[in-house]
Amino acid sequence: MNRLALTDADKNVRDWFVEEAKGLGCQVCVDEMGNIWATRPGMSTPSGLPPVMMGSHLDTQPRGGRYDGILGIMAGLEVLRSLEETGTKTWRPIGIVCWTNEEGARFPISMVSSGVWTGCVPLSTAHSLTEVFASGGPGEEKGGGRKTIRQELERIGYLGEQKCDWREMPMAAHFELHIEQGPILESSGKKKVGVVVESQAYKWFTVEVEGREAHTGTTPYNQRADALMAAAEIIRHARALGEKDGRGILVSVEVFQVYPGSVNTIPGRVGFSFDVRSASTEALSSFVSTLRPELEKVAANAQHNSLPCKITRWEETTDSPAQLFHAKCIAAVTQSALSVLAEEVGGDTKRAKELVQENMTSGAGHDSVYTAKRCPTSMIFVPSKGGISHHPEEFTSEEDCVRGARVLLEGVVRFDRDVCWPEDGGRAREEC
Repeated sequence: MNRLALTDADKNVRDWFVEEAKGLGCQVCVDEMGNIWATRPGMSTPSGLPPVMMGSHLDTQPRGGRYDGILGIMAGLEVLRSLEETGTKTWRPIGIVCWTNEEGARFPISMVSSGVWTGCVPLSTAHSLTEVFASGGPGEEKGGGRKTIRQELERIGYLGEQKCDWREMPMAAHFELHIEQGPILESSGKKKVGVVVESQAYKWFTVEVEGREAHTGTTPYNQRADALMAAAEIIRHARALGEKDGRGILVSVEVFQVYPGSVNTIPGRVGFSFDVRSASTEALSSFVSTLRPELEKVAANAQHNSLPCKITRWEETTDSPAQLFHAKCIAAVTQSALSVLAEEVGGDTKRAKELVQENMTSGAGHDSVYTAKRCPTSMIFVPSKGGISHHPEEFTSEEDCVRGARVLLEGVVRFDRDVCWPEDGGRAREEC
């Protein structure tokens, strides 16, 4: 599935989502980042109490799968549909928020819209982000264009007037069902649901290495400052430092550009991304603080260059500290997971507990990482076949999808009734 943010394909699925939500009696609102807020009224409506929300996204990576983010939105709609069909009443409004450009694939800041909502990303920064993948038809996705998020929001009709701000659009809680995107649940051989209690820290950098362009046929090895060779050694050395560190540091490079990108010319400049992660914010900061000096030495003394190269750009583009989720949300998810699994195994609570993986850490970033800064938040994981994600083979079975949706349903209702009901709301509770 290739559904980059704010493309025509994204517009089509947004239109579908809005119609589905309205068909369930939801009030639908679009904010200035194109986030779609759909809420089902609660018994407290129209008191203005913040809703309990389920959130995720519908955009994908260029070769992303059919479950990442999408499962959370589809399951959220099914939760609302189930509440409507059974006539279930809730105290708070219950809803879904469909976040814009979570992947950061087309516009290069991931979770940018929840970042704006939280106040961590300025609206002007988000609106001015320029695409790195063009929005053309088949075969035209590669190569960035010049369109900005704001321009594309306007083009597809999703530049809303509502402020994208946690004070203007508060949430009582944010629950997110997501595929694990990793191998832990599947490799355990028995775990069916993961209760996520935190996300790991990560930093993203944009790096450029400068050498000297020269003719490939007339420049001997002892006269070369090949930026590509230097970059290759820098990347290898950074990975080795991460492996040696011993604190669970993960170093990756996802985007790589060579200039001038011409045959017969030794590259004079290379740009690439650094993605550095750790479960510990402190360990990550400590590692990063020593990384650039080490890599500058590598650039100046690259093994396959006779002349020095240098790092001319080292820009931190994203800083996401490790984020703990909320104890009451975690408790709601845990109790719901145990309830759903116990029903599956004939009421055997001991067996049900064996099927739930508690205290999971999310290795990936999600909109929940941002929402957790402003409202109670937690996540639910279901298995990913082979631990594969951001790939056409990404897959989660129907059984696991249904199980995750049931946990989401029970978790949201449980949180509403255990946390949100007023102390004097006994009569209203009995009506439900």
